[in-house]
Amino acid sequence: MTRSSLLTPLTESRVWRSFFRHGLPDNPLDRSLVMTTNIFFHLHPVKVSRPSLRWSYSFGLGIISAILFALLVWSGLLLMFYYAPTIERAYPTMKDIQMTVPLGQFTRNMHRWAAHAMVLAVILHMARVFYTGAFKPPREFNWIVGVVLLLLTLGASFTGYLLPWDQLAYWAITVGTNIASYAPVAGPMMRELLLGGTEVGQNSLLRFYTLHVAILPLLIGLLVSLHIWRVRKDGGLAARRNSEVK
Repeated sequence: MTRSSLLTPLTESRVWRSFFRHGLPDNPLDRSLVMTTNIFFHLHPVKVSRPSLRWSYSFGLGIISAILFALLVWSGLLLMFYYAPTIERAYPTMKDIQMTVPLGQFTRNMHRWAAHAMVLAVILHMARVFYTGAFKPPREFNWIVGVVLLLLTLGASFTGYLLPWDQLAYWAITVGTNIASYAPVAGPMMRELLLGGTEVGQNSLLRFYTLHVAILPLLIGLLVSLHIWRVRKDGGLAARRNSEVK
């Protein structure tokens, strides 16, 4: 028997135990460990307010927003296989996606309508949080995170508007950046930073594409994780104690 054959069972055992620290749950202790170390239990607080569990309390708007974001990431990745961020090829590749790519029209429509739905869901979620007073202490920090997420969501929607490179997108971005230039002090610099110059062109398309597919989704993903973690640390969804159902 060679040395390598002797080491194989030992190596496999170590690799196996690196994944499964407590072995198969064939006794009460290991079964309890499987339950207490389950990641899904760590997504929820130990105690929650009973009124907050009602569907009519939150309408699931936060979960709906997160699901729509995941759908946007997935459909956006599929579109990236065919889209070319150049002023010569952006519009033709978009038409190719619609006309020649299998399920291309469906994927693009799914991405577009999911983006509109996410903006609406996030706005309604913020309104629900404000209406129920869930921004009050000790949840002020998470409220600020939510406001930033709303701004990032609007930014992702705005940057995606230019990518088809048609007349509607071109003039919408032109009007939008011109409005931004009227902001006090930083307005003109903000417009030039977004466009990569003084007018809408190749630099603008490339910058909007980078923001849309890389920077903004990464920031949204990180802040959504922080947002959900803070909900858990703050004891779940907020609800007034005097409205507890016994």
